Amino acid sequence: MKLNSFSIIVIKLLMLQYLSALCLSQDFDFFYFVQQWPGAYCDTKHSCCYPKTGKPIADFGIHGLWPNYKDGGYPSDCDPDSRFDKSEISDLIGRLEKEWPTLSCPSNDGTKFWTHEWVKHGTCSESELGQREYFEAALKLKEKANLLRALTNAGIKPNDECYELQDIKDAIKEAVGFTPGIECNVDSSHNSQLYQVYLCVETSGTDFVECPLLQRFKCGSSIQFPKF
Repeated sequence: MKLNSFSIIVIKLLMLQYLSALCLSQDFDFFYFVQQWPGAYCDTKHSCCYPKTGKPIADFGIHGLWPNYKDGGYPSDCDPDSRFDKSEISDLIGRLEKEWPTLSCPSNDGTKFWTHEWVKHGTCSESELGQREYFEAALKLKEKANLLRALTNAGIKPNDECYELQDIKDAIKEAVGFTPGIECNVDSSHNSQLYQVYLCVETSGTDFVECPLLQRFKCGSSIQFPKF
């Protein structure tokens, strides 16, 4: 049976819809919940600008909630049709500005940052979390972890002093219950600095778990906790 051009187009569209649905239904194994220390971010090679709302408070800020696979890979940009819709999280904006601030230049209101995180990472979790649920989950996880309190309770403070890397890991594990991954950066004075903290979360985005896999980051045995 010969197909006319219209029938061929319809079949191709149906195939694309099927493949798109298949991609969205693919599972991931866990999330990385990543928080960054602003004092270290501003000492990286990135330019650092305070958001339009002013200088963020001296606390860890959310970088993202990233779906990952146990084999070390990760999905990204999973649903080109799912665009960031600020109206869906309008009542969360105040909390996002405080807990998920942008430090990128030029100074902005954070929308570009949140859009990037949703499009690249959030769309790959749509089998579990809608857009609002995704951002709400990250805010709840930050509150639950409270990294700065965990560290200061252990006498580890953002005062430009150096602390043992293992002591930092132990303090976070004591508070959260699970082993963190620590990413460092090196500043212009060649200090290894506490930059980002990785914690693993099960696929519903609710509870921390022991990481099936932790990336290996280059950190000194003693690292600086810079002021901000």
